[in-house]
Amino acid sequence: MDTTVTIKDVAERAGVSAGTASRVLSGNPATSAAARERVRAAAAELGYRPDARARALRSARSHAVGLLVSDVRNPFFADIAHGAEQAALAASYVTLLANANEDTAQQDIYLEAFLTQRVDGVIIAPQGEGGGNLRALERARTPLVFVDRTVEGFDVPSVTADNAQGVELAVAHLAAEGHSRIGYIGGPRSVSTGRARHDAFLAAVARHGLEEDPELVTAGDFRRASGGRAAAALLSGRRPPTALLAADSLMAVGALGEVRRQGRRIGSDLALVAFDDIDWFGELAPPLTVVAHDARELGEHAMRLVLDVIEGRPAESVVLPMHLVVRDSSTGRAPGARTGSPTGA
Repeated sequence: MDTTVTIKDVAERAGVSAGTASRVLSGNPATSAAARERVRAAAAELGYRPDARARALRSARSHAVGLLVSDVRNPFFADIAHGAEQAALAASYVTLLANANEDTAQQDIYLEAFLTQRVDGVIIAPQGEGGGNLRALERARTPLVFVDRTVEGFDVPSVTADNAQGVELAVAHLAAEGHSRIGYIGGPRSVSTGRARHDAFLAAVARHGLEEDPELVTAGDFRRASGGRAAAALLSGRRPPTALLAADSLMAVGALGEVRRQGRRIGSDLALVAFDDIDWFGELAPPLTVVAHDARELGEHAMRLVLDVIEGRPAESVVLPMHLVVRDSSTGRAPGARTGSPTGA
């Protein structure tokens, strides 16, 4: 008679599903404390011993990396995903793409899936402040790399862009065109890029001697509709700006639509500069000035970093430079601007 105790026997004794029992006994932290206590007690009572052959199979690498982007509809993150995917394929890995939709709850759903699917590593453009299953990944010692965004308190390698440099390039350009009142459409400050670009904007405005008016600073959510709302608020003020700087491409598109709805002309009535370049920004009328960095390169670097972590090699964080692509949306002199130094220096 075969008296071997199985995982199903343990699950039945503990009053949990076989999947939960398996996760507890394999050390997966994505289980409740109560379930872990019951399963471990049941395993001890029944004398359960894991099958070494099955354990060896489970510990084999999947050659899959989970990639969680902030918003799959944003062309910037689509380019990051493409760069990561191509780098993975070159190393004989595949990527499992997931979409957080700029939402921490949806992020947790996909991180739970990555945990249960036992991917070899995870690349994430994180939402929020690092709770939920992001901490579970850390406790499970899953190789982890941040891309584009970071979260304080996590000692993991990251690939980001030089946000301060990008903001400085945009503000210096607009100042040189005679703009002293620049309206800023920022991202949420719960996200590292939102905070970094906001702080860099305030510093650049002060450095160039431009008007430091709180009414010129707004915040959206890195989505198109919020860019339109922010532009409407800025342009309805007592002294509207002569230029707008949008902290990402989708909010820039929303701002552009709002400006046009108001019957204003980009490039003559109002200057517009956006973060992140999209292929068709250069085909607009007028073409859009952007602070650009290579999103595909971000993805490629992130994949190489997570593969280094998986293989036990050193993995150092990378900060990529930004550059300004000047087009017609920002090259007209500001209305009423005098020639000479815009800062009065």
